[in-house]
Amino acid sequence: MNEKQLQALARKNAAKAVKADKKPRPTYDPTLEATRGPDRANDSDTQKLFKEMKKREF
Repeated sequence: MNEKQLQALARKNAAKAVKADKKPRPTYDPTLEATRGPDRANDSDTQKLFKEMKKREF
């Protein structure tokens, strides 16, 4: 497999992963939805924290 094929495959798989993450989780009990917090995936504080944690070694 050459470099171009590998890059194309990586882009294709990355696009599939982004599409798969968009599905909301099913809620079977209404109390679960009430206790579940807001979606914080795009929170800037969270992103800063994870960037800092990636830099550190444990």
